[in-house]
Amino acid sequence: MIISASRRTDIPSLYGEWFINRINKGFLFVRNPFNPAVVYKIDLNPDIVDCIVFWTKNPNPFINKLQYLSQYRYYFHFTVTPYGNTLEKNLPDKKDIINTFRILSGRIGKERVVWRYDPIIYTDKINMDYHLMNFEYLIKELHRHTGKCIISFIHMYNKCRRNLEGKGARELTDAEIPVISEKMARIANNYNIKIETCASKTDLSDHGINPGSCIDKQLIEKIISRNLNISKDKNQRKQCNCFESIDIGEYNTCVNNCLYCYANFNFETARQNFKRHDPESPFLTGSSTDKDTIQDRTQKSLIANDIKMFS
Repeated sequence: MIISASRRTDIPSLYGEWFINRINKGFLFVRNPFNPAVVYKIDLNPDIVDCIVFWTKNPNPFINKLQYLSQYRYYFHFTVTPYGNTLEKNLPDKKDIINTFRILSGRIGKERVVWRYDPIIYTDKINMDYHLMNFEYLIKELHRHTGKCIISFIHMYNKCRRNLEGKGARELTDAEIPVISEKMARIANNYNIKIETCASKTDLSDHGINPGSCIDKQLIEKIISRNLNISKDKNQRKQCNCFESIDIGEYNTCVNNCLYCYANFNFETARQNFKRHDPESPFLTGSSTDKDTIQDRTQKSLIANDIKMFS
């Protein structure tokens, strides 16, 4: 079983104490996002959790808790963008984030820290030149501490349009995406950084950028030194290449307040849900009700055999 922690919220930044409490208790409850009365009980036994994939923009509060994960294998998606507090209202200063990236990489190894530069947005103040200048700045700061960068291009869902209103934000056109991608690939190549895309509709392979997998079978197999018997995740977008996992997060709970966020309907809803968080609860927010139906998810290790792949 692969645990995703989480596409839906920033667990390392905001809910680290809760996560470690659940590790110690051996289980947690997660609501079905499409039918919240259906609650899944997720077993966190390290014998069946093959890998944990963390997603975060600020893991600094979580780094001192990694000692409690000694029985688990894991890696981090660490998002570092060129946007300041205009679009990412509650994140630390970029210099502090860069320092945290270096500390995390030094603690667990650069191969287990994947840099995400996403989503790529254009606004009335942010254009290609802005991105290229800041991408090169960030890659100079981070290239010794990671081996891969995942990029994506914003899709302006209605909630994104609403939250970004007044910022002049827009999607890149089909003609603009290859142009900036080629230039970013050239920069990355100079620093020996591999670029992959996340769920992109545009084929960028001619520019040396291939589709990536955020829940990455190849990387997980390398980390755990075992082969996995695992399938593509059918519950993701068509262009997504991720493999199957169980996400333990909850939408509308991240208070980093990034205006482009896909996982928040709006900040006020997220703020109210955050106030309902109890680090001692098996739920990320709230508690059980008399309408809940608790189900055990079918969970098992996905290791195909017990032969080590790497010595």
